Amino acid sequence: MTRLTRPDLTRRTFLSGTAAGASLIALHPYSARAAGNQVHLRLMETTDLHVHVFPYDYYSDKPRDTVGLARTASIVADIRAEAANSMLLDNGDLIQGNPMGDYVAYERGMKDGDMHPIVQAMNTVGFDAATIGNHEFNYGLDFLMKSMAGARFSVVLSNVATELGATPQGDTTLFKPYVILDRTVTDGSGASHALKVGIIGFTPPQIMNWDRRHLEGNVQVRDIVATASAYVPEMKEAGADIIIALSHSGIGPATGDMLENASVPLAAVDGIDAVMTGHQHLVFPGPKHQTAGPVDAEKGTLHGKPAAMGGFWGSHLGLIDLMLESSGGQWRVVSHESSTRPISRRNEDRSYTALVESDAAVLAAVQKDHDETLAYIRRAVGKTSAPLHSYFALVADDPSVQIVSIAQKWYIAEMLAGGEYASLPILSAAAPFKTGGRGGPEYFTDVPAGDVAIKNVADLYLYPNTVRAVKVTGAQVKDWLERSAGMFNQVEAGATDQILLNPDFPSYNFDVIDGVSYEIDLSQPSKFAPKGELINPDANRIVNLSFNGQPVTDAMEFVIATNNYRASGGGSFPGTGDTIIFEAPDTNRDVIVRYIVEQGTINPSADANWHFKALPGTTVLFDTGPAAKAYMGDVEGVKIEEAGEGPEGFVRFRIEL
Repeated sequence: MTRLTRPDLTRRTFLSGTAAGASLIALHPYSARAAGNQVHLRLMETTDLHVHVFPYDYYSDKPRDTVGLARTASIVADIRAEAANSMLLDNGDLIQGNPMGDYVAYERGMKDGDMHPIVQAMNTVGFDAATIGNHEFNYGLDFLMKSMAGARFSVVLSNVATELGATPQGDTTLFKPYVILDRTVTDGSGASHALKVGIIGFTPPQIMNWDRRHLEGNVQVRDIVATASAYVPEMKEAGADIIIALSHSGIGPATGDMLENASVPLAAVDGIDAVMTGHQHLVFPGPKHQTAGPVDAEKGTLHGKPAAMGGFWGSHLGLIDLMLESSGGQWRVVSHESSTRPISRRNEDRSYTALVESDAAVLAAVQKDHDETLAYIRRAVGKTSAPLHSYFALVADDPSVQIVSIAQKWYIAEMLAGGEYASLPILSAAAPFKTGGRGGPEYFTDVPAGDVAIKNVADLYLYPNTVRAVKVTGAQVKDWLERSAGMFNQVEAGATDQILLNPDFPSYNFDVIDGVSYEIDLSQPSKFAPKGELINPDANRIVNLSFNGQPVTDAMEFVIATNNYRASGGGSFPGTGDTIIFEAPDTNRDVIVRYIVEQGTINPSADANWHFKALPGTTVLFDTGPAAKAYMGDVEGVKIEEAGEGPEGFVRFRIEL
């Protein structure tokens, strides 16, 4: 799509706090105290919706009070009514992320003129603008463009281009890089004014690695901050009175090139007045962020400018309140506040209470898609002879990871049969996805013995990745595992009740490699930092690494079955990025389904091919979901006992090393 030479100019009047029914809602102090030359503008943000329209967990096939745009939408009207003027924006990751997204992409499809359910819901709510997140590219460019074609709101993205020019202004961007929306606003005296609001959008440049199969040769990316520095002056010249950055990029380093989480240096770009952030599935302002340098996690500012991140899956609305003042024909921000509004409340007994009901119009708009998704996820594809759960996936060989590894290995063996690499031994790397963390104490895979349905496969493997195979050496296998072993804190031999898991290490980077046996020596430092940087070159956490009972040597050669994210360099694992020998057309989920269908009944028992090296007199603690107690006796290769309650609804277990 060619970038317009002139920004869109659209006129629309803001909703007013004097609308019917709003008289019962207290005005924000900015609206109550605004003078004749002052305007209170409220910016509302959703981010990382991931197709969550209904308050429903399709993986567990039951309602969930903590998610859903339908719930979030129900508080929009009241929040609008607290302000004289307001706008509703979305920060990306819309069309992928739960089985409804997969159903539309893989089963129903998107033809020209079709309406994607999340876009239909957003049209119903009345969004003003949105940007594109990294997961929008998971199903390919054609699907993305057809999905967003039905949007009755502006869609902007400035740093992804089908053709790069000498400067960003010369790019042919996939979407419009920005828009300038004409709005009529009301000041403190009730007088109307014209206000031009510039909206510019960004996505992580890492999409070129994460979705290489769809994007390589089709689009190119630019650095977020460099792109903003080029476009913001142009937006000012085009008449933008204020500029809002929709940054599908989290709160991370203060400096750096091609950053994934670039919202902090983005806020420093002159001319940007406010930053809507996302991508990290966190709440800002909030306790998950620390106040340091240019970040004020209490006030919700980056470089002194207001910023907000509205959680994920519709859990919160991010809010930025701006007091604008006109002087000499120019508008400027004279005061600001950042906050968030949740749709649910956590109770003392760790349950959740919905604070709002769902918006009936939003539910009705997507009811047909919801019903079809329920039918889609409930189809049985086979049986499992034992439960599939992930409660202990980070501390022992695990059945939910094992079945993924087995299916990948089975598939790659078929694909490579009779070819150049057929003689090489095949290993398989897989990581657990649902291990609590920021998803909460119920965010675990838990499939009982018996029928296995599509919803269960989606629960085992959350993302629509495709299968890849890489050729590696024995040295690379060891370093791959060293990278994974960064999941654990270093412990002191002989000490007791030390915290095991590194909270900065995401579970999706904890690869278990099936086909080799190994131990992890927790008394050694990690060789790699949580993001993959080499920090201790001589560290050796991985010990007694063997294949078929023989030590793995550096010169041995293997094939590892994995996914496109990992094979293309995602997670910065040694032996990935340029070692791909096979790119499958099939998703990992489809391969798991095919394997289960072919086997009829699967036996997912873990084979305990890895465990912690014995450290006599040493114990460690880790937290997992309360339902883990039912399975603790089945865990192989590790001594586990209960150790009381953990934080935020988790339970704590002790491991004797």
